[in-house]
Amino acid sequence: MEDLIHIQKTFDKVVFIDKKVSNREFEDCVFKNCDFSNSDFSNNTFMDCEFINCNLSMTALGGTSLKTVHFSNCKLLGIHFNTCADFMFAVSFNDCILDYASFSNKKMPKTKFNSCSMKEVTFIGTNLSNSVFDNCNLDNAVFNDTELKEVNFLTAYNYKIDPEFNPMRKAKFSMQGIPGLLDKYDIKIQ
Repeated sequence: MEDLIHIQKTFDKVVFIDKKVSNREFEDCVFKNCDFSNSDFSNNTFMDCEFINCNLSMTALGGTSLKTVHFSNCKLLGIHFNTCADFMFAVSFNDCILDYASFSNKKMPKTKFNSCSMKEVTFIGTNLSNSVFDNCNLDNAVFNDTELKEVNFLTAYNYKIDPEFNPMRKAKFSMQGIPGLLDKYDIKIQ
C-alpha cells in the first residue's frame, strides 16, 4: 500500500493495525480478510471498492472519500463516517457490525443496510431517504432531525424513533415495530 495510486488490486490478509495511510487513491480495489483496526486512513480516496471480512474498528477516516464502497461481513465498531468527505459519499453494508458508528449530518439517500448490528449508531441530521434497513438491530440508535422519507424499516428491530423530530413521510414499518414509534408516550400496546 506504499504506492500513491492503486487500481484494480486485491489486498488479501493485510494486517495494518495502529498504522497511518494517507493521501492514497484506491479505485476498483478489493480488500479481503484484512485487519486495519485502530489505524488512521484519513485523507484517502476509495472509489468503487469492496471490503470483505475486514476489521476496520476504530479506524479514523477524517477527510476520506468513500465513493460507492461496499462493506460485507466487516467489523466497523466506532467508525465516524460523519468525518468522511461529503462529495459523492455512497456506501452499503451487508452482515456488518456497525455498533457505535456515527453518520451524523451525512447525505446518504438510498443506502442499503442488510443484516447489520447497529447498536447506538448516531443518525443526527442525516438524510436517509429511500434507504433500507433489512433485518438490522437498531438498539439505542439515535435518530434526531433525520430525513426518513420512504425508508424501509419493515424487518428492522429494536428501534425507537420519534416521529415528531424525524420527517418520515411514506416510511414503511411492520406492526411489530409500532411500539418503537410510540415509546416516548409510555403506553402499553397488546
